[in-house]
Amino acid sequence: MKTFKLDNEPKMESGFKIPENYFDNFSARVMEQLSKEEPKTISLFERRKTWIYAAAAVLVLALTIPVYNNFYSHSTEIDETTLENYISYHSTVSDVDLVNLLNEKDIQKINIDLNIDDKLIENELSQDNNLEHYILN
Repeated sequence: MKTFKLDNEPKMESGFKIPENYFDNFSARVMEQLSKEEPKTISLFERRKTWIYAAAAVLVLALTIPVYNNFYSHSTEIDETTLENYISYHSTVSDVDLVNLLNEKDIQKINIDLNIDDKLIENELSQDNNLEHYILN
């Protein structure tokens, strides 16, 4: 095989041709083509300012809604449990006074019909140790 010597063989030329003095003023031409305007800069605080305002608005709403509900939602009516506890523990009203204040409709609402079988009552009383107490009282 024939030895190959790089220095003796004809060199291949590339397919690209560069004009004369192309790289001498290349950087000057590129700088001329760049835009003269500087881009608008936005600081990090300016970018986050809208998010900070939005978070503050949500925080203010979250704190004011419960306060508003507490001040303006109280009704003047007393619930039944509170009234019953007051009458039971803090009042000098007797049972007779309460019965005198009731009308027929109230009494019918209170009336509870218990259909208890006699055998069931007998079984309960026979198992209870305080049967004598129930009979005497």
